[in-house]
Amino acid sequence: MRRHRSSYEDYLLNEYLNGEIFGMAGGTPEHAANTLAIAAELHAQLKGKPCRAYSPDLRVRVLETGLATYPDVSVVCGPMEFDPDGRNTATNPTLLVEVLSPGTEDYDRGEKREHYFTIPSLREYLLVSQTERKMELYRRTGDAWSHEVALNGGCESGC
Repeated sequence: MRRHRSSYEDYLLNEYLNGEIFGMAGGTPEHAANTLAIAAELHAQLKGKPCRAYSPDLRVRVLETGLATYPDVSVVCGPMEFDPDGRNTATNPTLLVEVLSPGTEDYDRGEKREHYFTIPSLREYLLVSQTERKMELYRRTGDAWSHEVALNGGCESGC
């Protein structure tokens, strides 16, 4: 991952944290197809509800840490709240989805997850594997996060 110092205003299509822009490589065709399938399913499931699914074009900013990122899929319930530094950046997602890529999986599971968990409105964080039939859901109940794993249509970890 290439890094260089920049201002937040210079940040356009990559991830931003503490003056650094992190270039994120373009996704594979499988990544793009998985992202679209998840967004389409969420869009259909949320029809008529006070929540809305968004594509990776929606920038999300973690106000507590300063991270600005483009999750693969985002869901916002209720009115969208915006970053004071940019009206095109949401700060109150309810669900964030990342389709795991070999180059970003460790980041999505680790540092990025820790940033996301500081978002007060966030209730669920879903990780979707590209290489196996596996999804992992982190769910907030009160102040605690639980972790559920679904494999091959089955489930482990109490889901």
